[in-house]
Amino acid sequence: MSMQAKTTTPRASLSVTDGVLMMAGIIIGVGIFKSPQLVAMNVGSETAFIAAWVAGGFATLVGALVYGELAAAYTSTGGEYRFLSRALGQPVALLFAWARTTVIQTGAIAAVAFVLGDYAQALFPLGQHGPSIYAAMALGLLTAVNIYGTYESKTAQNVFSLTLIAGLMVIVVIAFSFGGGATGPVAASSSNAGAIGLAMVFVLLTYGGWNEAAYLSADVKNVRRDMIRILIIGTAVVTAIYVLVNVAFLHALGLESMRQSSTIAADVIRAGVGDSAAAVVSAVVCLAALSTINASIFTGARLYHALGDDLNLSRLQAWNDKGNNPRNAILMQSGIAMTLVIVGSMTRDGFTAMVEYTAPVFWGFLLLIGVSLMVLRQKDPDRERPFRVPLYPVTPILFCVICGYLMYSSLVYTGAGALVGVGVLLLGVPFVALARRQRMAVPAE
Repeated sequence: MSMQAKTTTPRASLSVTDGVLMMAGIIIGVGIFKSPQLVAMNVGSETAFIAAWVAGGFATLVGALVYGELAAAYTSTGGEYRFLSRALGQPVALLFAWARTTVIQTGAIAAVAFVLGDYAQALFPLGQHGPSIYAAMALGLLTAVNIYGTYESKTAQNVFSLTLIAGLMVIVVIAFSFGGGATGPVAASSSNAGAIGLAMVFVLLTYGGWNEAAYLSADVKNVRRDMIRILIIGTAVVTAIYVLVNVAFLHALGLESMRQSSTIAADVIRAGVGDSAAAVVSAVVCLAALSTINASIFTGARLYHALGDDLNLSRLQAWNDKGNNPRNAILMQSGIAMTLVIVGSMTRDGFTAMVEYTAPVFWGFLLLIGVSLMVLRQKDPDRERPFRVPLYPVTPILFCVICGYLMYSSLVYTGAGALVGVGVLLLGVPFVALARRQRMAVPAE
């Protein structure tokens, strides 16, 4: 009996620094190399461009405060799944688990792996199928690291995150040192509600991933004190980096050139030190992709472990004592992501299509997380809350408004990919019905 408990219970091992670097590693991904162009195309001035990135940081901070209270009060490897289950019931939580498995998490992992493949192929070509080979290799390697143990995966994450931040700072230094010549007139651009809404979809996609910190709560050493520190410090670090990087891009290229550039970071390097240094950008993008994939594997598998607990699936709920990790859950998640890589190698969507596919589902469930905080304040008033969101209920209501606006924008101002994502979400309804039958034989928490 003691052995069973020993092998199914996480040992808290993450410090504030580990958590912040994990959070930064998830957020600072390949989006910062693509989204600035798409944001520039949908704003009317340089001031509006920078304001959009500052607003993204503010929206992320609001969300972090909401998640800080929930994660500190309801410590679990299940993160958002557990919040939704307690507040809105098991069917909603199970539908979220389906969405995260089929739309949000595994699709994001596979997409980032393909971006890594494209840039790695530019550095060291492996033939016609090189990008797909690199994508599969990266996913397989980082899965192995995560299976080996929590210590190894968090160490790898710290290295990836610190090296990535250093690489971005190199690009910033080059932009400020050698840029500044492209300051021509800015062409008129649509600045109606639709354009601004679409700009914010891309900004907040680039900030996306901060919510993954909720899945670290069972791994943080002093979660009641440190979870909110991780969320707030992580948000501040990422916002500062994003604003600095985008100011540097503007300084080097100007808004009009940014609108016309699909490889902004490469153009900055090229303008500063010539084509010979273009490989630097490919290396930094590969680091960003590795960082995001590793952290996403780490946090994502925690949901599968919690789902295994709820549905009494012994293999999925097993916690490996030696590696201090949900080994079977990691394998399942990476298996689904690898399947998507294989399918994607035959028919692949672009970056914008992936945004369309994931955004409405993602923001819809984040809206429900904001609702969950207010519901749990009413349903569970005696629960110890080491951190309470300030200005309640204004803060969670503001978070819900932001999420509702982004969900609306991602449905109305994007393409058919949004409908595909919603369609896949609805396919999860039969899964919820089957899972509820499985849960009927499981005692409640």
